[in-house]
Amino acid sequence: MADSQPASGGLTEEAALSCCSDPDPSTKDFLMQQTMLRIKDPKKSLDFYTRILGMTLLQKLDFPTMKFSLYFLGYEDKNDIPKDRNEKTAWVFSKKATIELTHNWGTEDDATQSYHNGNSDPRGFGHIGIAVPDVHSACKRFEDLGVKFVKKPDDGKMKGLAFIQDPDGYWIEILNPNKMITIINS
Repeated sequence: MADSQPASGGLTEEAALSCCSDPDPSTKDFLMQQTMLRIKDPKKSLDFYTRILGMTLLQKLDFPTMKFSLYFLGYEDKNDIPKDRNEKTAWVFSKKATIELTHNWGTEDDATQSYHNGNSDPRGFGHIGIAVPDVHSACKRFEDLGVKFVKKPDDGKMKGLAFIQDPDGYWIEILNPNKMITIINS
């Protein structure tokens, strides 16, 4: 077995691969469908994810007896969203990489309510990532719109990618897929 950890820390590539199994054929139709984020104020979050990040609200689901709502967003053409509710629900849950914003009713009026973004102790969840054609142009737009930055593209050691925050403080990595090899190798 390869070294379990290189001198610099973490697993070697060989060690990582040795921990993995080939996918079972029964999982061939599985897909990464959603990431859920709890939100305090749906008005602020929906504005951010649609106006700032350019996502489309795909479906809203309310659960009155449990006092919460779900908002599913993604990069889909709104004209492709089925009109029939049942068809729409199946369609939404078949899309790859959607965001599910969960709003527990009343949190928007609670001044003490906030959610942990996972980037301070105790660390956990880190961020979601959005691929853009041009990181600097996207970040210029975000800056003009008053978006809060954790890291601008020319800051830090990893030049060419950025991190912004949504209204609840969740981190969002802004990256260009075609530039990642340069960032990784620098």
